[in-house]
Amino acid sequence: MRSGDTAADLGEEPPGTAVDGKGLQVSGAAIASGTGIAALVIFMVQNTDDVRVDFLVWHFTLSVWLLILASALVGAVVWLGFGVLRRHRRRVGRREARRG
Repeated sequence: MRSGDTAADLGEEPPGTAVDGKGLQVSGAAIASGTGIAALVIFMVQNTDDVRVDFLVWHFTLSVWLLILASALVGAVVWLGFGVLRRHRRRVGRREARRG
């Protein structure tokens, strides 16, 4: 490939282009994630008041939208962590099954 050649010049399809003519296919998980993010953003925009938060010995005031965002991020990290643990356990189980 020369420096001036493009993917189209070489008869290659650029990344993300459907060769089979079906167009861009989006998974159900992507649709669900996009819908959840949109709902979260709408919820955050509608809840802009300040609220006093008491956590153990700390007391502070935060915007509700910031509290919602922080809660969603913590939930996402926990969800991903459980997914990693599940994959690790399955991988170890398959490895032990192969060894006999």
